Amino acid sequence: MATKKTTGKKSTRKKVSRSKSTTESASEGRSSKKKATKKKSSRSKTQSEKSGVIRVEREIGGRMLSLETGRMAKLANGAVVARYGGTMVLSTAECGSERTDIDFFPLTVDYRERAAAAGKFPGGFFKREGRPTTRETLTCRIIDRSIRPLFADGFRRETQVLTQVLCSDKENEADILAAVGSFAALGISSIPNGKLLGACRIGLQDDKLIINPTWSVIQSKENRLNLTVAAHKDAIVMVEAGADQVPEDVMLEALELGHQICAEIAEMVDEFVELAGKEKLEVTPPQKDEKLEAAITKKFGKQLKAAPVGGGNKFERGAAMKEIKEEVREAFPAPNGCTADEAAAHKKEVGNICRGLFKKGEREAILDGVRADGRDTRTIRNIDIEVDVLPEVHGSCLFTRGETQALCIATLGTEMDRQFMDGIYPEDSKRWLLHYAFPPFSVGEVRRFLAPGRREIGHGALAERAIERVLPEHADFPYTLRVTSDIFMSNGSSSMASVCGGTLALMDAGVPIKQPVAGIAMGLVVEGKEVAILSDILGSEDGCGDMDFKVAGTGKGITALQMDIKCEGLTRETLQDAMEQAMEGRLFILREMLKTMRRPREAISPNAPRLISINVNPEKVGAIIGPGGRTIRALQEEFESRIAVGDAGAIEISGFDGKKVDACIERIQQMTADVEMGAVYKGTVTGIKEFGCFVEILPGQEGLVHVSELANTFIRSVTEVVQVGDEIEVKVIDIDDFGKVKLSRKALLEGGDEGGDGDRPSRPAREDRPAREDRPERGDRDRGRAPDRGRGRDRDRDRDRDRGRGPSRDRDEGRDRPERGERPERSRSPRAEGRDRDEERGTRGSGRADRDDRGHDRDRDRDRGRGRDEDRGRGRRDSAPAEGRGGRPDRSPRDADDRDRPERSPRGGRGRPAGDREPREERGESRDREDSRDRGGARSQARFSDREDEDRPSSRSRGSSAGQSEFGFDTDAPEGDSGRSRDEERPRRRSRRR
Repeated sequence: MATKKTTGKKSTRKKVSRSKSTTESASEGRSSKKKATKKKSSRSKTQSEKSGVIRVEREIGGRMLSLETGRMAKLANGAVVARYGGTMVLSTAECGSERTDIDFFPLTVDYRERAAAAGKFPGGFFKREGRPTTRETLTCRIIDRSIRPLFADGFRRETQVLTQVLCSDKENEADILAAVGSFAALGISSIPNGKLLGACRIGLQDDKLIINPTWSVIQSKENRLNLTVAAHKDAIVMVEAGADQVPEDVMLEALELGHQICAEIAEMVDEFVELAGKEKLEVTPPQKDEKLEAAITKKFGKQLKAAPVGGGNKFERGAAMKEIKEEVREAFPAPNGCTADEAAAHKKEVGNICRGLFKKGEREAILDGVRADGRDTRTIRNIDIEVDVLPEVHGSCLFTRGETQALCIATLGTEMDRQFMDGIYPEDSKRWLLHYAFPPFSVGEVRRFLAPGRREIGHGALAERAIERVLPEHADFPYTLRVTSDIFMSNGSSSMASVCGGTLALMDAGVPIKQPVAGIAMGLVVEGKEVAILSDILGSEDGCGDMDFKVAGTGKGITALQMDIKCEGLTRETLQDAMEQAMEGRLFILREMLKTMRRPREAISPNAPRLISINVNPEKVGAIIGPGGRTIRALQEEFESRIAVGDAGAIEISGFDGKKVDACIERIQQMTADVEMGAVYKGTVTGIKEFGCFVEILPGQEGLVHVSELANTFIRSVTEVVQVGDEIEVKVIDIDDFGKVKLSRKALLEGGDEGGDGDRPSRPAREDRPAREDRPERGDRDRGRAPDRGRGRDRDRDRDRDRGRGPSRDRDEGRDRPERGERPERSRSPRAEGRDRDEERGTRGSGRADRDDRGHDRDRDRDRGRGRDEDRGRGRRDSAPAEGRGGRPDRSPRDADDRDRPERSPRGGRGRPAGDREPREERGESRDREDSRDRGGARSQARFSDREDEDRPSSRSRGSSAGQSEFGFDTDAPEGDSGRSRDEERPRRRSRRR
């Protein structure tokens, strides 16, 4: 077929809101720019003729949507490159030869996202994409459900629609673009695909509907709707939605807007097909033997139409239909003399006629108000609910509605149990999962039961969306959540049974969900002006009806929606009636659920792991991880717990043994705690030096105990008091600006002072001492020149210390003194030797922790210990005559010269009077303790892990709104009005493990 190579008209669409007038004004704007677009189309025509590329563009939702063919994949039957923003996809359509050995349409739809399209490498070892992801599978279902009903009846060619993402800007999602590209590829191909379709996405933010919202908008908490619509110009054909309790009227308005946008895109595709479309293949409708059909209808018509609605359960009705079908085949055998193939074809023809009459009979009965199981159009099947059916899982529910049954199991995990996503979008992980399984015995079939298929993934995703918006926030409930739904019986809406059972399983596990969620499947039968809307449809009603409409939600509004429409011309009034009837059935199911369990358990299951989150100083996270992760692995192995390190110092500890979890938390808090001034610690001696010993007071944190702070009495060696590995109690007496810690053992001994600067009383002022001349004279003991040397040196040192200077000044000043004469030799007394040892020990102790203040600390210790040294010196000289020593009143020349020195105030600090200086412990300890609290953080989330039967905050405080007690959580009602209580049936759970 010849194509007219002209580019379609461009139109500008104004911002769309929920009002009709905006859409109409946008349509008027397109008409008003018709002349301007003609000139541009003529320029595109010349370019297209030269390059062979045909392109159609139109502005949709504020961005340009373009369809192009003739540049890529030219050998495909239909190939289209669709672009929206910075995202591009290639969609192709192909078909094979005619198949006469099958009686179904062999359609395959595939969609692939390559990591290279987003500039990424795929995760995993092989660095190559493998099986389709869940997102890819769901996109395939969107395209498949949209196009499959539109193919001509009798088309038996194997058909494949394949789409792959070429590039992604990570904002404009590729799934909607893939659907539009697939519709266009089928349109320009020779495949007879029926009506042309369009697809779009609708969001809801700030009570305004948004056309094709970006990824950031969809993922934001402010967005309340994620609605995907596919439609042609006459009707909607497919709907998929997740919502945050959106009211029915808002959902209807969003569907109407979606249909308008889809009709505009379908018009654009129609223009594209006019430019680049191929001639369609002819389809020969299946030939019916009208004589045979008339004969069977005349003889067995009433029995065939009555069999589907004959009453009984699914298998009884199925057996009745099978029996009458065999009677028909016996009454109408294959003609004599026909071949085996002709006999098989005749048998298949008879079966097809019988199935057609079964379907016709059920539709007529529904329009007459009689359903297959005897219900009317609004009645819900009998509901039976059991919770806590499995003793060793975290939460369980067996939900049975008629002949549909689902066993749902809730499992609580930790941060490390999240599912990590490997795709082209920024989403990195998921904390909420719902997995749906459909074994063959649920429908009485025999087949291989392998990995989940597309139907199972799609049904699980629908139930997952339905519950997602009512889950507690991660900050309030940091568990990773998973529900598995195993379908044990299926006769209509097993996905909605998974929604109900999954909600109750989470409540049984103690998950504080905001509102309970229920789901219902609706059906529709339309014959002319006769319309029948069905609540809680059966499997046969889904097959013979014109609509499959699944709605899930709370008492406030809709949380999930899925719709497949097979009829054309569905009016707004019909759709509105269907949604109102669905709300009626949904609220009925909610009442039945709340009879069994009024609200979530007050405490999580004792089988669930205990999970506690704490916050530590982010700068100390490295100490928890350790080199190469060795420390955190050792902690996990020692305490049999799992440790997850989050952002900004958030640490999550989980395990099944509560005592070991507590011990692990205590160890981590010790590793990251700050040493507090004045605090007492029990530490281990890790090293011994000549000047003192090092003590580990907290894991990985040491301090120095100077030799002068080890004991109340004089010691010759550090090893006289402690050895490596000893545990001793020490007190923190100082923390310098570099974080070095000084400790004291002496401060905790009986009769010992506070150590360091502690709370040692200040020295009395000089004026409080007796006058020098009033003191008795010492004996006439000749000390040579030693008193003069000591007097000058000590006086200068005291004066420099009062000025805030170190003893090094003595050496500088000594250079200017006149050269002294030769001093006579004298024997060193025990007193002098003791003083020299003290000075030497002070010099050695000036390293490591007390390096910065060594001059001040050594002089302070010497002054404080001078009296004790003199007493010890006198004790060692007991053998000397008392009169030779001269007694206490006798003063040395050095002391006599002290009378000339100016009086000084009591020593309270460097350059500050003692009365003006606040105590060290008041200055440092409170400040350090506050900083420690700010950096360390206390435990949080303990109420979610409590093993006692303590009251948890009510559901009203967790987000349940007042006035929703009928369909929401009633915090005043007893738990389980008519269901079983966990504590009544299982008293062993009353004693919660800590």
